[in-house]
Amino acid sequence: MTRKIPVFFLVFLLFFATARTAEAMHITEGILPFQWFVTWFAVSAPFVGIGMYQVKRKKRTIPSYLPMVGLLGAAVFVFSCFPIPVIALSGMATSHPCGTGMSAVLLGPFVSVLVAAIALLIQALFLAHGGLTTLGGNVFSMGILGSFSGYFAFKMAQRCRLPLFWCGFLAGMISDIFTYLGTSLELGLLVINGGGSFVKATTEIFAAFMMTSQGILCLVEGAVVGFVMVFIYKRRPGILLNLGVIKNEAKSMGT
Repeated sequence: MTRKIPVFFLVFLLFFATARTAEAMHITEGILPFQWFVTWFAVSAPFVGIGMYQVKRKKRTIPSYLPMVGLLGAAVFVFSCFPIPVIALSGMATSHPCGTGMSAVLLGPFVSVLVAAIALLIQALFLAHGGLTTLGGNVFSMGILGSFSGYFAFKMAQRCRLPLFWCGFLAGMISDIFTYLGTSLELGLLVINGGGSFVKATTEIFAAFMMTSQGILCLVEGAVVGFVMVFIYKRRPGILLNLGVIKNEAKSMGT
């Protein structure tokens, strides 16, 4: 099974790489000044490093862990390959589903950051989506904020003893919202050198996302993650148990 995952990933890559046009997505190449792209790389690098360490450690104790990493890596890659232009942002960024809420719940937030970083790197290199100088910033918003917000939303929902569908729904929705809040913060910081208002710029950019496509996409992604969790629970509950997503005594959450 471990040999099949890269094949699926390559098929997805070739499918999107052969598209006629490549619209820039995430934060576009060239948008971030030198000091900011260095800052976001410095912030994101430790999370990616911890994710790599956790993959090496967990694959020794959970036999199905590495195939799951590959499968969810492909899912995050495909999820975030559907750019929807936001006209109000004048080409600085586009909106899209993320998938990091789902990967964070199943793999853990640090490994989800690693998965997002790999997906974003491939998109920047081969699809002209995002960019290399903006990679650190995109990893921060989609990988770090998206993964950790989705993970903690799922855990809080579990503590409130919500059904598994709603735990997954909140994970997907909150992850999506925080991803675009992070992107808005990064773009809002760019106005400081010009004497603009960071709070005003960030609010306007976030509103542009949420009042157009992303307001609907976050609900759709929440529903998708919720249904995926319930589907896995009903068909292969052992996967969720082995990954520590649910416990034996929590099986009543499946409906």
